[in-house]
Amino acid sequence: MKIYKYGSQILRNKCQFIKSISSDTKQLIDDMTDTMYKDDGIGLSANQVGFDLSLAIIGKHALESENDLIIINPKIIEYSDEKTFEEEGCLSIPDIREKVNRSKEIVLEYQDLNLKTITKKFVDLPARVIQHETDHLNGIFFTDRLSFVKKKLLNKKLNQIAKS
Repeated sequence: MKIYKYGSQILRNKCQFIKSISSDTKQLIDDMTDTMYKDDGIGLSANQVGFDLSLAIIGKHALESENDLIIINPKIIEYSDEKTFEEEGCLSIPDIREKVNRSKEIVLEYQDLNLKTITKKFVDLPARVIQHETDHLNGIFFTDRLSFVKKKLLNKKLNQIAKS
């Protein structure tokens, strides 16, 4: 699948709530998973591949699990006060990696493939990846969370990505 890059309007939209799961949705999830691994990602949101849907895949490597996590209509309902300052990258912003301040722990409410609502706590890398992907679904890039000075320094690179 094509990965939409910084500058694509779909990446700035708040994604649409999913009300039902079809065979097309399941195929999209399979295709997104293949794309995420092909491009060495650990997470991927539907809008990054051109679909205006509140859906993201969290890779099993980020979770230290045997399975990927599919999150539908996710909402972070609790953020810890404790933060971590770690480097992040993004498939939609190639060749840029920067440290981002994020909550160490979160509580996520999401739906599974049966649209069953699940509430679960995540810590460290899984929490960071979920925050990153949830931001995508709300039209936010990790670069939006950088300091004003950092953003200014990256502006030329970001504009080049947007133009390509």
